Amino acid sequence: MRNPGSKKGAIVGSGGQKSKGLQGKGPTPKAADRPNHPAYRKAKAVAKVEHARQQRRKAAENAPETVAGRNPVVECLRAGIPATALYVALGIDADDRVAEAVRLAADRGISVLEVQRGELDRITGGAVHQGLGLQVPPFEYTDPADLLEVANESGRPPLFVALDGVTDPRNLGAVVRSAAAFGAHGVLLPQRRSAGITAVAWRTSAGTAAKLPIAVATNLTRQLREWADAGLMIVGLDADGTVDVDGLDLATGPLVVVVGSEGRGLSRLVRETCDQTVSIPMAPGVESLNASVAAGVVLAEVARRRRLDAAG
Repeated sequence: MRNPGSKKGAIVGSGGQKSKGLQGKGPTPKAADRPNHPAYRKAKAVAKVEHARQQRRKAAENAPETVAGRNPVVECLRAGIPATALYVALGIDADDRVAEAVRLAADRGISVLEVQRGELDRITGGAVHQGLGLQVPPFEYTDPADLLEVANESGRPPLFVALDGVTDPRNLGAVVRSAAAFGAHGVLLPQRRSAGITAVAWRTSAGTAAKLPIAVATNLTRQLREWADAGLMIVGLDADGTVDVDGLDLATGPLVVVVGSEGRGLSRLVRETCDQTVSIPMAPGVESLNASVAAGVVLAEVARRRRLDAAG
């Protein structure tokens, strides 16, 4: 013990007044969680950049698209693609395509706006526009659950087309056109690694994208499984299919036809979800068909079998 008259330290005991200072304060926070640490500032900067990137991506998805070029613009207007404005550069040589574009736009109540060539360059992102640009609003997708509801109300067995990894908008547009032609109730796209309904897809679909519901699934495999639980059969197009298209006996029932990409075909998880895989017999020396052509062949066979079933 210290001398009772001392002014320093505790009088009794070993810890004294400093004992509380010896108590633990818990584990040390990670560097990224300590406000004064460089790692914290770096993490905040990375998060800020990622947030800005997401905002730009969201703005791009919701922004209207502009079709550039005389032929593409006329084709879109002929196909009845929804549009909000037709831009015409001042002082251009007006040929038959320009006259037809202006007439079609006026007949449909689409605003016809004359702009400086430099302004049209900016609107079209520097594309070769030949003095014409057509503004197309963002496509409005349907919820996958609504597709099944529409199909059930049709009085016919549901028929859907799902795309797995088809990234070419022209292929997408052609598939949509075939799906509409052969009586499908809708088309399902995955949210990632897939083309969307852009102006190119609009044009290739010949306007049928405005008539056929198109939905986006957050997870394609999970959505296919949900449809399977609802009683639909899942059929995937595959070069090494278990049956060829002539033996597609599932055609007359509730059906989902899954089309894979030209390069890798169906993904593993999607293939495992399929009840059956179907191939298309071809002449020797031909390796594969374009994804949209293959989809058209199978959908035509499905439609043929359904007509026979309904007649007999």
